[in-house]
Amino acid sequence: MSDRPKNGKSNGSNGAGSYDAHDEAEAEAAAVPPAPLPPPPDRVAELCAACMRFVASKYKVSLDGTPDTLSLLDQYVRDAREAARERPESLELVAPAIGAYLGEVMRQAFRGEWWAEGDYDGWRLYFTNVYLAFNPIGVAREAITMTEAEGWGAHLALDPGEREEIEARLAAMPDVDEEEYYLPTTRLDVVTAVVETLRARAEAAGTGDVTFTKDDYQ
Repeated sequence: MSDRPKNGKSNGSNGAGSYDAHDEAEAEAAAVPPAPLPPPPDRVAELCAACMRFVASKYKVSLDGTPDTLSLLDQYVRDAREAARERPESLELVAPAIGAYLGEVMRQAFRGEWWAEGDYDGWRLYFTNVYLAFNPIGVAREAITMTEAEGWGAHLALDPGEREEIEARLAAMPDVDEEEYYLPTTRLDVVTAVVETLRARAEAAGTGDVTFTKDDYQ
C-alpha cells in the first residue's frame, strides 16, 4: 500500500489572503481530472473486443465501454442464459467475454488494476482507491447461471474491518428479484455503493489519499 502525501504547504505570507490563495490552489488541484489509466492487459482487451463483437452481431448496436451500455449487456446476458440452457458449453465462451467487458467498465469508472494471468478462475480486478477486489469473470458466470460460481472469486474481497459497514449498506439497498440480482447493471450498482461507502469512510478517517496496488491484496 502506498501513500501520496498531501501538499500542506502554502505560498506567501501568513494571514487570510494566503489562506484563501491556498484554498483556491487546492480546489484547482482537486478539479484536475486523474491521469488516464493504462490499457488493459492484452488478454482482457481481446475478450472485451469479443464481447463487443458478440453484442454488435446480435443487436446491431455497439458497446462503447461506458456504464451506460450495461443495460444492453443485461439483455445479452438474458439471451446467454437461454443459450447456456440449450448448449452448456457456450458458458465457457461467453462468460469470459462478458466478464472482461464488465470488469473493464468498472476499472475505468473506479480505477483499478487487472490480474489476468493463468486460468480465468484466478483472474482478479483490484481497485486502487479503495480496498476491494473480485473476479469479473466469476461475476459473469453467476449472471448467466444465476447460481453462485464456487471457486471463481465472484464475491467482493474487503478489509475485514470494513465488512460490517458494507454489509449494512448493501442490506439497505432496494430488493431485486433473482433474475435482476445477477445482471451486470445490478452488480455495477452494488460496486458503486461499496466504493462510495469505502471512500466516505476513508475521507472521514483522513486516509482518502491512500492508494492500493496488487501487492496489497496478496
